[in-house]
Amino acid sequence: MAQPAIAPRFPMSSKQSVAKKTTLVSVVLNLALMVLQIAVGTFAHSQALIADGVHSLGDLVSDFIVLLANLHSHAEPDQDHNYGHSRYETVASLFLGAVLVTVGVGMLVRAGMRLTELSTLPAVHISALGIALVVLLSKELLFRYMLREARRVRSAMLIANAWHARSDAASSLVVALGIIGSVCGVRLLDPIAAAVVGFMVARMGWTFGWDAVQDLSDRALDESAADNIYALLMATSGVRGVHELRTRKMGDMALVDAHILVDPLISVSEGHYIAESARLRVLEAPSVLDALIHVDPENDLFGKPTPGLPSREQLTAEITRAFATSSIHVLDVNIHYLRRGIDLEITLPENSAMPAATELQQLRKKLGVRQIRVARELAVVPERT
Repeated sequence: MAQPAIAPRFPMSSKQSVAKKTTLVSVVLNLALMVLQIAVGTFAHSQALIADGVHSLGDLVSDFIVLLANLHSHAEPDQDHNYGHSRYETVASLFLGAVLVTVGVGMLVRAGMRLTELSTLPAVHISALGIALVVLLSKELLFRYMLREARRVRSAMLIANAWHARSDAASSLVVALGIIGSVCGVRLLDPIAAAVVGFMVARMGWTFGWDAVQDLSDRALDESAADNIYALLMATSGVRGVHELRTRKMGDMALVDAHILVDPLISVSEGHYIAESARLRVLEAPSVLDALIHVDPENDLFGKPTPGLPSREQLTAEITRAFATSSIHVLDVNIHYLRRGIDLEITLPENSAMPAATELQQLRKKLGVRQIRVARELAVVPERT
């Protein structure tokens, strides 16, 4: 069977280091640009440039949220958080979305008020255009740097923050166009540019917030990732089938639950070994945080053993009583609870007499089992010391 391709898992410590480095670069740049935009925007009478400066202030807030989430999201599981703290990233994305929506709506309201006061608006100074172009170039370079690093460590939170920087570049382009129009005498374009920036910020915030809500509501991995996990399970030796495969997001990672189908007549220890082997294969997938593998002797989607079947104690007691008259000593009883009924495997001593077929038939009917197999004990090879 062809083995599914597996991307290497990126170490959490390195991922945290990259997140800290890229976010600090963003903090320093946004702080400098915010001061420059608001100061020059006020001097040059450009509402669009001031709005973009407020946007940069929102970026600073989001950067600090990312830093805080990055600090806590990779903490080890504890008594209160048995599955770890990966959802701190999702909560941070939700809060970031709320901040951006609030900032964007405020910018829209302010731009609307400016549009009602066009006759009193002063002309925009040409210096605003120079700053807008500097900001545009800076944000585009920041976006390319952050996206490259985010993809390298496969962090959804960092990718979102990178695209936030790209939205900043887009908004700076709109601001530059609005300033050009205002400098050329069309004063209407500056507040319109401010309104467009506000809408872009609010829309981006809504996207981040909605995605975070979906992840906090146990959203599953996409179909491609789920198919890869299914392939990893099926590639495990001893696995005959997979069903009830379920995933739920935990930050950038996911928890996996799955039922695997194994030979119903193998031992419990072999079934456990197959399940653990399947779990370790699934953990090789870069998107999987942990996996819970349930072993089924049959596909329980089509039915399960009938509740209330006799227990081991009841069955062995009846078997012992049935063989007492024949002086047959029972060494072991292996019980298989299957959808179609109970199968029994009875082990007798190596030199024991075998029960008659009629005796076994009577026992089978009395116990209400599907079939009984009887075998003598095989010779045991002693363990070397």
